[in-house]
Parts: sequence; structure tokens; C-alpha cells
Amino acid sequence: MAIYSIRDLEKLTGIKAHTIRIWEQRYGLVVPARTETNIRYYTDENLRLLFNIALLNRNGYKISKLAQMSDNEIAERVADIAENNGSQNAQIDALTLAMIDLDEATFDRIFSTYTWENGFERTMVELVYPFLDKLNVLWLTNSVSPAHEKFIGHLIRRKLMAAIDKESAEVPRDAATFVLYLPDDESQELTLLFMYYLLRSRHKRVIYLGHRVSLSDLEDACQPLRPDYVFTIIQEPIPRHPIQTYVEAACEAAKPAEVLLTGAQLFVNQVALPSNAHILNGLQETIDFLDSLELKLINARTSSVGDTRESAAGSAK
Repeated sequence: MAIYSIRDLEKLTGIKAHTIRIWEQRYGLVVPARTETNIRYYTDENLRLLFNIALLNRNGYKISKLAQMSDNEIAERVADIAENNGSQNAQIDALTLAMIDLDEATFDRIFSTYTWENGFERTMVELVYPFLDKLNVLWLTNSVSPAHEKFIGHLIRRKLMAAIDKESAEVPRDAATFVLYLPDDESQELTLLFMYYLLRSRHKRVIYLGHRVSLSDLEDACQPLRPDYVFTIIQEPIPRHPIQTYVEAACEAAKPAEVLLTGAQLFVNQVALPSNAHILNGLQETIDFLDSLELKLINARTSSVGDTRESAAGSAK
């Protein structure tokens, strides 16, 4: 059984500790247990109840009314709302509970329902990434354990791999080629896999090298392949390499490709970009960049068709 402080509950649910204390003192809700030395702590049951109360409160139920309900009544009302309420906050709360309970079935139901209604890309952008942002805060504040992080990361990775496999590897002859990789000790594999999916779904040619790729390995891949773009993430400091030195070396190894860079280290450090480098500031800017490439390709194809028709018309004359 996990135990939580009131600050843990605040971080997990987003409800202020002051509010939790008021609900406890005024209405007898979410009452903590106590150690033999009289130190207050909260249990998994307290956490679930608080999530449920918060969900019902956001959907119009007054705290005074909730205080009069049994745990079973609260659970039934929550189930009704969850069945008919696709709001982002409610779904993120549900994913958080699924993670804490190590509940794969609930995670799968939430993910599958959202995907059915909104598509895989929107599910990742609107549901999974906000959830991962919350998970990152919980991890940094020691509110969840490595076991929780590994459990949920494995489930998301499986969803990404399944979605990638559903997209055809066949691409048009004029499709751009992308190489995807992560430097040593970089942990952003889920984002790299999502980039893989975004490119596959847009019918680009993708060479996925994965994580722990050295610069010599990157050069070995780029020299014969000569990709149009190389994409990487630099979220963590790179051991034994100043960020400026690493970026310059990566861009040299990838030439003549354009190197697409994203990650926190590019913004906390002042980096002078080589001529073949481009920084993408976050997920939405990355998606916008890919969509702009798609638009350019469509325009180029349209222009090519127009030129062919004009040439054919001239020959007919």
C-alpha cells in the first residue's frame, strides 16, 4: 500500500492542500490515517476518493452533497460521468489513477475510446502528452515511483509501435527521407517514436536508428543514405560534450541533411546554429513544420502537373 502526504495529493490531483483540509474539517471528506507517532498520511483509498470527489465537483456536484453520499454512490456517479464525459481533464485524471493502480485495462479503455473518437495523433497531442507533462512533475517531486513510470511508459510505447505498424512503409518516389536518432543517455524515446508515427502517417521515408546512437554511427548512416532531414532530441545534458560542440559535430556528421533539433538543452544554453540546423520549439511547432513540408510537396506536384499539361498543349499545336 502506498502512502501520501497532503502535498503529494495536491500534486497528483491539482487540488490545493488548503482545500483538502477544509473538505476534511468541514465535511469529513478524505480523512487521513495517522502513524503511531500521530503523523498524518493518506492512502490509495484516500487518493481515489479525492479524484472522484474532484471530478463530481467539476461536474456540478456540491461538496456538501458529496459528503452525504456513500463511497459506492460516489463511485456510481463517477462511472456515469466517465461514460459520457470526454473532457480532457477527466481523462487525464483517469489515466493518472490507472497508472497509480497499475491498471492496464482502464488505461487501454481510455486510450482506445479517445482514439476512436479523435484519431491517434490527436489522442497523443491532447491526452497523452498533457498526461506525460503531469507525470514529469510527479516524478520530479517524488510523488510517483519508477515502477509507475515504467509501467505507463511501456503501455504508451506499445500503442505507438502498433500505430506505426498500421501505417504503410510504401512511400511516393518524391517523399523526403528522415533519419531519427537519440544521443547517448537521452531518454525521450516515446517522443522519437511519435515522430516516427507522424512521418509515417504523412508518407515520408523514415530511418529509425533509436537511442544511444554515436556520432560516428550517425555519419555511417547518413553518408550512403544522404537523407533530407535528421531529427534528434537533446533534453538532457550530453556527457563529456558541451552542447555547442555536440550540435556542430552532429550537423557535420549529417551533411548535407538539414538537422532538426528540439529539447530543453537548446533553450537553456545559447547555441550558435550551423547553417544546416533548425530548432523546433516543442511538439506543436514540429507538427506545423511537417505539415508545411507536406503543403510544399503538394504545391510542387500541382505545379509539375500544370507544366506537363502546358507542354502537352504546346506539342499538340
